[in-house]
Amino acid sequence: MIDARGLSCPMPVVMVQKEVKKSDPSELEVLVDSMVCVENITRFANTHGFAVETKEAGGEYTLRLVKR
Repeated sequence: MIDARGLSCPMPVVMVQKEVKKSDPSELEVLVDSMVCVENITRFANTHGFAVETKEAGGEYTLRLVKR
């Protein structure tokens, strides 16, 4: 799990990119607190072969990236 709450873009995307390159996960969860981060991580994930599920609770978002 990547906790990128409190960070502004592009840092959350960079964190996801590094994790994908390092461990080639089949599934990855990311916590963010900005809709801009949700959109940017979703865009990155979609172009790198991941489907994305997003859940929102109290202004925080959990993104579940699953390799297609």
